[in-house]
Amino acid sequence: MAGRRDLPHRGTTKTVAAFAVGVFIGFVFTFLCPNGLLSSSPPIQNHTLSNSQVDSSRCELCSEKINKLRSNIAKLLEKNAELTKQIKMLNENKQSSEQESDHTREQCMTLGHNSLKAGPFGTVHALRTNPAVLPDESVNPRLSKILAEVAINKELIVALANAKVKPMLEVWYTSIQRVGIRNYLVVALDDEVEDICKLNGVPVYRTDQNDNVDTIAKTGGSQAVSGLKFRILREFLQLGYSVLLSDIDVIYIQNPFDHLYRDSDVESMSDGHDNKTVYGYNEIFYEPVMGYSRYAYTRRIWVYNSGFFYIRPTIASIELLDRVVDRVDRGKHAWDQAVFNEELFHPSHPGYIGLHVSKRTMDFLMFMNSKVLFKTVRHDPELKKLKPVIVHMNYHHYDRLQRVKAVVEYYVNGKQDALDPFPLGSP
Repeated sequence: MAGRRDLPHRGTTKTVAAFAVGVFIGFVFTFLCPNGLLSSSPPIQNHTLSNSQVDSSRCELCSEKINKLRSNIAKLLEKNAELTKQIKMLNENKQSSEQESDHTREQCMTLGHNSLKAGPFGTVHALRTNPAVLPDESVNPRLSKILAEVAINKELIVALANAKVKPMLEVWYTSIQRVGIRNYLVVALDDEVEDICKLNGVPVYRTDQNDNVDTIAKTGGSQAVSGLKFRILREFLQLGYSVLLSDIDVIYIQNPFDHLYRDSDVESMSDGHDNKTVYGYNEIFYEPVMGYSRYAYTRRIWVYNSGFFYIRPTIASIELLDRVVDRVDRGKHAWDQAVFNEELFHPSHPGYIGLHVSKRTMDFLMFMNSKVLFKTVRHDPELKKLKPVIVHMNYHHYDRLQRVKAVVEYYVNGKQDALDPFPLGSP
């Protein structure tokens, strides 16, 4: 690159040299032929013969010099044309070099890379946050207009719902409104949900009707709706918005946007129930036939819950959604949460290219699943004093509406025995 930066300088020097040669030639012509090369004086009849001879000698000498100068000028013009051509090529190379440099700089900014030397031991930190994509409003102008009105700082809570979950939906948006969260949106899969939301002042977006959405809206259970959310979520990311994807069996106690780190592509709650299962632990695999090497250490982590996670609009995030959608569509019995975790965590290996998605696990006592609540928290005097951000009723399906209401009674209305009647597991 240093060689390229020298090129324009050399071109400028040659231009100045050519200009100097031209000025010198002008001075020579002015001195030798003050009346111009093509001017001719009328004959004067009164001149003597000697004067005519002198004039003739001078003209011959002048003509000889002129011819020589003409020859030199022709050579200079030819050289000047060559220099002009070289300067033009140098300018084109310079422009190309600048464009290439700009493109490289753009790529570096996009990838977040700078050419840096590694610092001293303990001071080196790798890139954790991928850059956001450029928004493309042409993807869905109608949704783009809604998001511009609803989102705050280009982020919002999003939930999908059909008419089958009306009672739970009411508890969901009531808890959000109680906390004072304004940047949330219900994706209505049918007209009934859209009408309910409009009647209760809930921001709503009615999905474009098609056979797939209509079928799921009318007959699909929670798993079918859950699988559909990855397809719909893609448009939000393409439009440049970060989404806190939420199932409707989530109760909001605090504003989750005050507790996010936003340093990863995906920031998710866990299905784990303690420090080990949530953040990872070693599990020893015992195989006596191996003798001395009968103990093998493995690393385990409980899955992320695909019913509550924050996802940023990055290329890696969009590729994750594409992979999940593709596998769920192709697999008859593919569970979206299992696929979600496999694509997040499986490393590259022969026959498979893993995703470069950055991940963060949420604090399991702040973003609490229902197993943590009913197994541990409600029996611990100290943990009962904690005020979680949300509680997700993901472990309890059949009686979840009653449990959700009990959580509201306990954390919002202060009824200390509201959780006591429920067994650990659902019937």
